[in-house]
Amino acid sequence: MAPIAAGDSLPDGTLAHFDENDQLQQVSIHSLAKGKKVVIVGVPGAFTPTCSLKHVPGFIERAEDLKAKGVAEIITISVNDPFVMKAWAKTYPENKHVKFLADGSATYTHALGLELDLKDKGLGIRSRRFALLVDDLTVKAANIEEGGDFTVSSVDDIIKALA
Repeated sequence: MAPIAAGDSLPDGTLAHFDENDQLQQVSIHSLAKGKKVVIVGVPGAFTPTCSLKHVPGFIERAEDLKAKGVAEIITISVNDPFVMKAWAKTYPENKHVKFLADGSATYTHALGLELDLKDKGLGIRSRRFALLVDDLTVKAANIEEGGDFTVSSVDDIIKALA
């Protein structure tokens, strides 16, 4: 399956998270993105060095800049279970805008065509690192990394795509 690209329609999928009352919830990507401008950030794994120290913190730090440019939702997705995503989100106490959603079985990652096979490293199937800019369910920018790189999916790259 070819990776999602600019001009494609965003596939729907159901992801899990814990709400503010600590209740496990299922949420449809389309319910978060329909009629809105959203950024979807995909990472290979919670608590991994590049994801935790560079990729996600950039979106947390620049969330107000994204909001000022019309972004309604900033969503981080990882092939981890919702308990891990909840614990990871708590490591960013300053976060007020980025949602942490779990794709535990990589079903949504597969629908995007963005699986990354890391079985040889003991990590199983994960997600490629990416950042998507989506406007009313249409992908406007698909910044997808090769391998473990972090060169095209930063918050700065998404802000440039919003210009």
